[in-house]
Amino acid sequence: MLVRENYLSKIRGFYDSDLIKILVGIRRCGKSVILTQIIDELKKQKKIQDDHIIFINFEYIEYEDLIDYKKLNKYVKEKIIDSQMYYLFLDEVQNVDNFEKVVNSLRASVKNLSIFLTGSNSKLLSEELSSDLSGRYVLFNINPLSYKEFITLTNKDPYSITKFWDYAKWGGLPNRCEFTNEDNIKNYLHSVYDSIILRDVVKRLNIKDTTLLDIILQYIIETMGREFSSDNIIKYLKKENRSISTETLYNYLNALCKALIIKKVYRYDISGKGVLKTLNKYYATDLGIAQIKNTNPEFKNYIVLENIVYNELINRDYEVYIGKNKNSEIDFIAKKDGNTKYIQVTYELEGHEQAIEREYGAFKSITDNYPKYIISLDKVNLSKDGIIHLNILNFLLNDDF
Repeated sequence: MLVRENYLSKIRGFYDSDLIKILVGIRRCGKSVILTQIIDELKKQKKIQDDHIIFINFEYIEYEDLIDYKKLNKYVKEKIIDSQMYYLFLDEVQNVDNFEKVVNSLRASVKNLSIFLTGSNSKLLSEELSSDLSGRYVLFNINPLSYKEFITLTNKDPYSITKFWDYAKWGGLPNRCEFTNEDNIKNYLHSVYDSIILRDVVKRLNIKDTTLLDIILQYIIETMGREFSSDNIIKYLKKENRSISTETLYNYLNALCKALIIKKVYRYDISGKGVLKTLNKYYATDLGIAQIKNTNPEFKNYIVLENIVYNELINRDYEVYIGKNKNSEIDFIAKKDGNTKYIQVTYELEGHEQAIEREYGAFKSITDNYPKYIISLDKVNLSKDGIIHLNILNFLLNDDF
């Protein structure tokens, strides 16, 4: 089993905290496994006994009755019979109606209880928790495997370009690594996607037209990395003999973001030092899900590289924006701990003078001294003029850059 130390190291300091620990991420990204790894650490390092660990997975039929929050509350309280610390793990808690009520009640009434939750819908969780649990929880975003984790799990050569493109094509959901046949991988990814749509979108968000939702997602995937325009997608849908209002379109996009299938990236005005709310872009949370929804044979590999770099920056806890500066655009502005990094992503530079001029030229109008990077597949180092050129594999395999 791959120990996901990147996440465990962030959660450890909260094991005995009365703050509610919430792990959120797309379905099948490995949240439940992280819970089992936390439990394993509690048993081995803190010598916690089994009867002081309460684990409930709401996707298991034996816990079906506990989706009633009052029954859940009674069940947990009956398990707590002494003053020692108990650890409660509620997996896929969004399946419980009014779960925030029972969680808040348990936190307030049981002092020797540490609560961990997982869910597949980050924005929904935030909205539901904001009224009852404001300031009483800490959120951990769990992502599909990074390239480094993928290589560790599969025990393959990290610098194999074949393995890199396997990751780029089929993504980082851990269970897909069990399969080598592409048809099996596709079938698995389709089953994950279907479960997301049926459970996290249609059921919880009351989406009526799943076919239209599917078409919208396909359009977003096939235009990934471009500035989003509602007018363009509405025109596209009209060609498909589908009509939609702007309000409904944004409701569907919001549903896809809530289900963590795609992520919206805002533009940042470098000169004005502010976030812009228009002409944002979308990237896929997992490239395997994107692959099965993409039907465009001209889908550009450099967009896949952009998506990989974006996801890696998110894994490393950067706030990520699209950079806008006068007449130029920077692929990504990455901010963390008061520092900023400017990043361009391209397919190849060596032997392509126009690409070199375009990518290095994007930084010309930036007057501050924050570091600037270009990431590509090139094996030669083309750094110049203070701009650092990185091979994408070196970027992905090193902890920082």
